[in-house]
Formats: sequence, structure tokens, C-alpha cells
Amino acid sequence: MEIILLKKVANLGNLGEKIDIRAGYGRNYLIPKGYAVPATADNLKHFEERRAELEQQAAEAYAIADERRETLDGRSVTVARKAGDEGRLFGSVGAADIAEAATAMGIKLSKQELRLPTGPFRATGHYEVGVHLHPEINATLKIEIVPAS
Repeated sequence: MEIILLKKVANLGNLGEKIDIRAGYGRNYLIPKGYAVPATADNLKHFEERRAELEQQAAEAYAIADERRETLDGRSVTVARKAGDEGRLFGSVGAADIAEAATAMGIKLSKQELRLPTGPFRATGHYEVGVHLHPEINATLKIEIVPAS
């Protein structure tokens, strides 16, 4: 199945590229999410008419993500959880908990943007979490998990 990308998609292509992908991936994910359209003659013509508008939207999204990266890099979020004597948590701290704590501190963040490659944290301490803001922009957020009193 050939498609035209309407947005930059990581590990796939940039705005305006005509690529060949598996039909299920295009039909079930890219097209419904608005990342692509089928590469028909009408869609090619319509895309070329809208190219400037789509490039401007992409540039605005990039600028917003870059601004958010500047505000997030180096910031620290503190999460208090019940813990045992040795620092092991009764439960864990995951992406939803970190996003909730960041929002309470006035940092706009969603759990989908957080990257926890080793899974949720299960002990107190200092950690660094990756924040994926845009296909080209990532930030680092410092997390401090402390025992609740």
C-alpha cells in the first residue's frame, strides 16, 4: 500500500514523502490517526495544494516542542510514596504517577510523553526520565522518589 505522510513519523519518513508500507499498518494506524492518506491521484493533488499549510503546522509543532524542552530540561519532580526501611516502595511509581506529580507542580506533562525503558520505579532515589515531545525532540526530567511520612 502506498501512502503520503501528512506528518513526520519516527522510523518511517517525513512530511510529504510517498512510501510503500504494509496495508494493515496504513489502514489501521496511520490513516485513522491522521498521519497519512492513501497515495491516489486525487490525494496527491490535494496534498500539493495543502503542502504549505502542513509545513507551517509542522514548524509550529516543532517550535512548541522545543520551547517545552527548554522548560523541562533539568527540572526536578518529587514523588512521595510509602516505603519500607530499606527504601523499597510499597507498590511502584510509573508514568501516570510522574505525570500527576509534574502537573501538580505546574509542569504540563502527559503520561504518553514519558519514557521508562526499565519500567516503573520500585525504590526510593534519584532517577532521570526521558520525555518524548516531538519525533525530533526529547528532554530529560529528574525524578526524586522520597518516602512519605
